[in-house]
Amino acid sequence: MIKRCSVQLGIVVAVLAVGLVLYPPGAAWAQKTITLKFQASWPSGLTLFDNFKMFAEKVEKMSGGRLKIETLPAGAVVGAFEVLDATARGVIDGGHTAPGYYTGKHWAAIPLSHGPVFGMDFIDMFGWYWEGGGWELLNEWYQKVLRLDVVSFPILTAGPQALGWFKKEIKGWEDFKGIKFRIYGIGADVFKEAGMTVVTLPGAEILPAAERGVIDGAEWVGGIEDLKLGFYNVWKIHYTPGMHEPVTVGDVIINKGVWERLSPDLQEIIKTASQAVFFRWWVGWMRQNAEAYKKMVEEYGVEVHRTPDDILYKFLETYDKILARKVAEDPFIKKVIDSQKAYAGLVVPYRLSTWPPYEFRGNYYWKEKVYLK
Repeated sequence: MIKRCSVQLGIVVAVLAVGLVLYPPGAAWAQKTITLKFQASWPSGLTLFDNFKMFAEKVEKMSGGRLKIETLPAGAVVGAFEVLDATARGVIDGGHTAPGYYTGKHWAAIPLSHGPVFGMDFIDMFGWYWEGGGWELLNEWYQKVLRLDVVSFPILTAGPQALGWFKKEIKGWEDFKGIKFRIYGIGADVFKEAGMTVVTLPGAEILPAAERGVIDGAEWVGGIEDLKLGFYNVWKIHYTPGMHEPVTVGDVIINKGVWERLSPDLQEIIKTASQAVFFRWWVGWMRQNAEAYKKMVEEYGVEVHRTPDDILYKFLETYDKILARKVAEDPFIKKVIDSQKAYAGLVVPYRLSTWPPYEFRGNYYWKEKVYLK
């Protein structure tokens, strides 16, 4: 009898041991599905929204379905420019937006997300975020300067951007004077100095404003985004590149309280997914942009002009003057600029010294294919 009981007890212990391996303490909680509500600052029909969906899909797959993100378009809960405040207040759990939309709150939004950035491109900017302290400064700006309870991860690499769309050809800096032009961020600051009347509108409102004659021209992104919004129906003259956004970075933001309630592995999944999407979405977007410009030129009769060099140089000169004033006025802006200059001063000279020129190789094979006027 004792022997039989011992055998039965051994079986029970073995079964319990197997159960602990297969279903460790807390497993039921760990497998609980968490669904978060995020909203974008753009319509669902734009490719920028595809970046948002790619992020949500990666998070769900990497978490084994434990974390799901509902992706809502602009206007679903709040307006396009209200995503940040709504996230901080907990009206939504997170957002897919752009720091540059909130320049009115604090000017550091510009160097933290876009602008000339001292010669850096997207590869360098990604490096500054993760190797040069940029990510920490971005979150310091949100949490300590703006005093908003959000956590940010760079994710959306929308650029390099075009100068924009015009009614007539732009020969030089003086031609900007008097034009009513849609643009935001550092572009707005600089072109005001050129005498532009600057109008800031969300993407979905640009074409209606153009059709009503509220604006004479517009900058949005260039390529596929401009094609989707149908700017070629109003304007046929397009200039690229712009110097206002050779680098432009949007971010995914999360309410800080929601972030802190997530387990460390889910936090790491969000961080890693944002890093993966930063480049994975961008390379597909480059292909879409190439196809879009080809279509605009060949099917819609758009004239794509190379922006005159003197405009690009004048932009940088004006930007530097504005930047000097901002740095003198605000210690946090100075902190960001010093950090960027230190990182750019290391990597940009290295690349100029060692990387082969893109134009040399490109022109060797494809010079006759260039469609710029």
